[in-house]
Amino acid sequence: MPKKHHAIYSDPTGAAAAASPVKRRVPRAKRAEVPVDGAPSTVSETMVQQENILDRQAIARLAYSYWESRGFVGGSPEEDWLRAERELRETLAASATA
Repeated sequence: MPKKHHAIYSDPTGAAAAASPVKRRVPRAKRAEVPVDGAPSTVSETMVQQENILDRQAIARLAYSYWESRGFVGGSPEEDWLRAERELRETLAASATA
């Protein structure tokens, strides 16, 4: 069986090669420096990360409890999540002002 040749290799004039687009590398954004062990660099970063994790977990637990109270039937996960977020924010705001 004869070998198939690519147009670039079989075109003696090089017209096919000239017609192909030039690939250019796009520079990537520089990464922020992170300590070698991957730990947050300051105590406040650690606290913020822990608060975010706790908030997401609390929201998830509350949203799940709404679904559970409906007998795991119907409703919308997005609506449950948003309702849980709203109620937790209201609770935090009320406790912050007290």
